[in-house]
Amino acid sequence: MNNSILQKYNVPGPRYTSYPTVPYWNENDFSKQLWIDTLRKSFLESNSKEGLSLYIHLPFCESLCTFCGCHKQITKNHDTENPYIEAVLKEWAMYCNILEEKPIIKEIHLGGGTPTFFSTKNLETLINGIFCYADKAPDHEFSFEGHPNNTTRAHLQKLHDLGFRRVSYGVQDYSEKIQRAINRHQPFHNVAKVTFWAKEIGYTSIGHDIIFGLPFQGLEDIIDTIEKTNSLQPDRLAFYSYAHVPWIKGNGQRGFKDEDIPKDETKRILYEVGKELLTEYEYHEIGMDHFALKSDSLYHSFDKGKLHRNFMGYSSSKTQLMIGLGVSSISDSWYSFAQNTKDLDEYYQIIAADKLPIFRGHVLTNEDLIIRKHILNLMCKFETSWKLHSNYFEEIPEILNQLKEMEKDGLVVIGKNSLKVTDAGKPFVRNICMAFDLRLKRHAPDTKLFSMII
Repeated sequence: MNNSILQKYNVPGPRYTSYPTVPYWNENDFSKQLWIDTLRKSFLESNSKEGLSLYIHLPFCESLCTFCGCHKQITKNHDTENPYIEAVLKEWAMYCNILEEKPIIKEIHLGGGTPTFFSTKNLETLINGIFCYADKAPDHEFSFEGHPNNTTRAHLQKLHDLGFRRVSYGVQDYSEKIQRAINRHQPFHNVAKVTFWAKEIGYTSIGHDIIFGLPFQGLEDIIDTIEKTNSLQPDRLAFYSYAHVPWIKGNGQRGFKDEDIPKDETKRILYEVGKELLTEYEYHEIGMDHFALKSDSLYHSFDKGKLHRNFMGYSSSKTQLMIGLGVSSISDSWYSFAQNTKDLDEYYQIIAADKLPIFRGHVLTNEDLIIRKHILNLMCKFETSWKLHSNYFEEIPEILNQLKEMEKDGLVVIGKNSLKVTDAGKPFVRNICMAFDLRLKRHAPDTKLFSMII
């Protein structure tokens, strides 16, 4: 990657787990009733054909990782488990009453926080409680995020017994100095142990998350981390750029100084060397930030043009409807988004009052729906097209004109009715999506909203 290209395009930008992005939701025209109406519409259209996805947010962590931008509750009190599981199951029961027919669940993802904060007994209660009201799709895909320090073999075995076949572990970096800086102390042997356990038990997709751009991180750290990772042969990898957003997460991301974070040329080298090593070890680039072995379902889905992306990240299969359960979770009916309250006490109070704990959302306009298709295509396929009249909108000539500079720089190829991202352009797919983001263009932020592209 040419350094001048990096400097030109390394600007703040959304990660596009949705369009419109959350800061551009029109909350004034949203209501719970509109959410319920679009929920029912989407359910009727998709349940029998593809089922739905469930994202369940399990927010508790025993310690604070200072790189983390997730919604979490720091506690060592495990008495929090039972009331939270009860509240989530009550929320799910309310949704099932709204849906009327029995849901078919294609995907479940347990995110956090730390899902393995919860005991095996409580995780079993949660999943069995979900299926009191629902059926499993024959080709269901259940996954969870496991912390290498507290994921036990019993966790892995119990969740496997409940139908889970995919687990991802947060590795970040193996350097002790970096781990101290981000308050994430986990030796290599802990990651190796839980990875081998998952393989022995029969998990078919094991993922590791690695971050570049962490405080004090040097080239030798990236090389060491990726070499250690390769020795364990996870099926897929996320190679994320550290998102330093202290203006959003406050003191939680202030465990180190700004000058300790690698920037510009240094961060570019970390990314390029890391990507080169992953390629050498036969990990193939799948969408933004993700790599997989050819044997993994994510690679198969990408190869067939069926990769999907939503608030859970990349998925090897698409569901039109995704329901988020638990504090701060976001739901997606395709026609609208709805987010639960981020405050745990408020979440409990609203659930106790037999109401959905939604505090904001957005109903997509026709324009939103068209642009969303293009952004999903770019994020999942590295290309998009408006050959069909239904995919065309009047600002496309203006967008293509804006992308001429990126075409000169070899990052995109503009066709008569199509756009393709080149290999050189893949690190800048967020920039390319930003060209299509009409809401961002019309209301450019005057304060910091997003992390840097690289």
